[in-house]
Amino acid sequence: MPDKPLQIGEVAALAGVSVDAVRYYERRRLLNRAPRSTGNFRLFTTAAVERINFIKQAQEMGLSLDEIEELLASDGSVSQCQKVRDLLTEKITEVERRMKKLGEFKRTLSRHLAACEKELQQHEAPASCPVIVQMKHSRKGKR
Repeated sequence: MPDKPLQIGEVAALAGVSVDAVRYYERRRLLNRAPRSTGNFRLFTTAAVERINFIKQAQEMGLSLDEIEELLASDGSVSQCQKVRDLLTEKITEVERRMKKLGEFKRTLSRHLAACEKELQQHEAPASCPVIVQMKHSRKGKR
């Protein structure tokens, strides 16, 4: 038994996205063009909802819409599986790089916090914040 055709608002509600997102995915060809009713309404199948759910999951994994488009063009072949593997390997490398930068940033923030704590312990009302002073001096050196 074929699916009951779904209008764009129903697809959006079932997939948890806006109507504009459905239109955008269709324009980007991430969704197949929906045929139109005699009243010129787009008529989707439940496959569109499943496709949108796939797109959302892939985005949550950090994939761009361009990368998702590449995945959706999948023919299930070994070469396609290799492309997916390469894409995921690339994403893991990118995440590790970002984690390293975040670790460095956390250490910087911790040093600044320790400087603030030390200054506040030594002086009830410090004349200036050591972090602000340091940032001003390091900014002048970069100009």
